[in-house]
Amino acid sequence: MSPPVPPELLTDDVSLLMVLIDTNPYFWSSIKQSFPFSKFLSDVLAFLNATLLLNQLNQVVVIATGYNSCGYVFDSAGLVNARAESCLPELEKFLKNDASMSTEDTVNGVGHSLLSGSLSMALCYIQRIFRSGAGHPQPRILCLHGSPDGPGQYVAVMNAIFSAQRSMVPIDSCVIGAQHSAFLQQASHITGGVYLKPQLLEGLLQNLLTVYATDMHSRNFIQLPKPLGVDFRAS
Repeated sequence: MSPPVPPELLTDDVSLLMVLIDTNPYFWSSIKQSFPFSKFLSDVLAFLNATLLLNQLNQVVVIATGYNSCGYVFDSAGLVNARAESCLPELEKFLKNDASMSTEDTVNGVGHSLLSGSLSMALCYIQRIFRSGAGHPQPRILCLHGSPDGPGQYVAVMNAIFSAQRSMVPIDSCVIGAQHSAFLQQASHITGGVYLKPQLLEGLLQNLLTVYATDMHSRNFIQLPKPLGVDFRAS
């Protein structure tokens, strides 16, 4: 374990990036011919490694958003020469556990992953960072989501969004499904994050590197994509 970083070394371009990846097997099986999960994961790992390389003080945490559960699968804090590939064993274990759970107790129906749960886990982690002391990296959340919105999660998702807004934590959204996500449109709009639905999934890595690798300080000097509209309807 590496020692904690002195507060005086933390600058405004040091990021705590909470990445929420959609692992819903129902969604990935629906697009496996055009964009398999293995290709998605390869792009995400390359993006995470690039984020860690941009600043040696950057921290990356990955939360898997499953169909039945959510779980932490990677945390670069305290790791020397952290590589995102080290999350693969934990991710594989999570996928097996999530698939083994009974789906009878889920409230969202087939195809909906637990976005509200992963958002809550990310915000809890960030609150622990806030309470650890004055010196901490700038936190932000990135949702890599493809499953359709689950109406049963509407209240929980909105509570998480307003909690992030109060804590001044931006929620970035990259939607890889066929349809836009009203949940994530509202999340990014309310918290000051970036919402993007790539036209071609083959260029996902390029979008991740050019849009979401930028820290909050650098965003003051570049022009990022803006959504054409936001769906504010309740679900």
